Amino acid sequence: MSDAVVVGAGPAGSASAIGLARAGARVLLLERTRETGDALCGGFLSWRTLARLEALGIDRARLGGQAVRRVRLFAGQRRSETALPAEAMGVSRLRLDGALQAAAGAAGAGLERGVHASAIEGDSVQTRDGATLAAPAIFLAAGKHGFRGFPREPAAWQRGDPVLGLRLRLPAHPALDRLVGDAVELHLFDRGYAGLVRQEDGSGNLCLAVHKSRLDEAGGEPVALLGALGDQFPFLGERLAAADWTRGVDAIGHVPYGWRTADTAPGLFRLGDQAGVIPSLAGEGMGIALASADAAVAAWRDGGAGAAPAFQRRFAQRMARPLGLANLVWRAGESPVTAGILTTAASLFPPLVRMVSEATRIRGG
Repeated sequence: MSDAVVVGAGPAGSASAIGLARAGARVLLLERTRETGDALCGGFLSWRTLARLEALGIDRARLGGQAVRRVRLFAGQRRSETALPAEAMGVSRLRLDGALQAAAGAAGAGLERGVHASAIEGDSVQTRDGATLAAPAIFLAAGKHGFRGFPREPAAWQRGDPVLGLRLRLPAHPALDRLVGDAVELHLFDRGYAGLVRQEDGSGNLCLAVHKSRLDEAGGEPVALLGALGDQFPFLGERLAAADWTRGVDAIGHVPYGWRTADTAPGLFRLGDQAGVIPSLAGEGMGIALASADAAVAAWRDGGAGAAPAFQRRFAQRMARPLGLANLVWRAGESPVTAGILTTAASLFPPLVRMVSEATRIRGG
C-alpha cells in the first residue's frame, strides 16, 4: 500500500511527489496521458517559480527556456513596456513537465501512465478501468480539468458569460524574434486578453482567456476570432502574420479564473488549479502549482494525512491577495476604456507595473 497517491503528473503533482518521496513516503503518481504532452497553459515561469524549481533540483540552465526580462502591454493603439522585477523564463510544458516527472522518478516515486482517475472516495482513488487505489493521503493535482465531486464555481459575474482558454502555437520566425524578443506580452481587448511569450525553441505560446460571447460573435470558431482580432489590432496582427493555421487552436471550456477553496476533507490535499485558479494574465499559475505542492508536503510531513484541512485553509489565505489583485487587473483589462487607462498608467509609472508583478506572486508560507 502506498503512503500517498498523487492524481496528476503536471507541475503540482510531480513537485508534490518529489517532496513526498524525498521525505521517505511511498508515492504512487498517476497520469492519465500515456506520453508527456505540451499542456495548454503555463508557459511562463516567474523569478519566484524558478527559485522553487531550483529548490526541487531543476536547474534553470538545463531547462534552457527563453529569458524574459520585460512585460509589454497593448490596448488598441496604446502600448507600454516595463522591466520585470527579475528575470523570468518562457518554456514549454512539454519540457517543464518532463523535467519534473524525471525528478520524481529519480526521487523514488512510482509513475503510472494511462491511468484515468475518475473519483475519490474516502481514502481511495477510483480509476476508469475499475481499480481502487487506497492510501492514507491523496494529493489531487488534476489541473484545469474539472474532477468529479469537486465543483469549482466561477464568480457570479462569469456565470452568464463563461470564460474559455485558447492556445495557438506560433512557429519560430525571425519576425517573432524581432517583435517579441525577451518580453512577455499582454494584448487587451473587449471581453478577453491574449498573452504571448517565446519558448525554448523560439516558438511563441499565444494563450487567450476570452468570454464565450466574444467567441460566439466570431461564429464560435477560434480561428475566426483570432483572425478578427488580428485585423482589429495591428500589433497582434503582426504577430499572427506568420502563424501556421494548420496546427489548429487548442481550447478548454469554462475555466473558473479567480476561484479558490479553503475546504477539503482529512487526507485530501488539493493542489494547483484544484486549490485556486489565478487569471492567466498574472503569469503565476505555475507558481501556485509549485507553492501548493511545497506547502502540502510540509503539512503532511508535520501532521500526516489529517493536516489537509488546515493546509487548505492556510493556502487559501496565501492566495487571497494575488488572486484578488489579478482579478481586478483582469476586469479592468476587459473594458476598452479602462484597458487604455491601464496601459497609459503603465507607460507613465513603470514602478506600478513592477509592484503589481510582485504583488501577484504567491509568497512563501
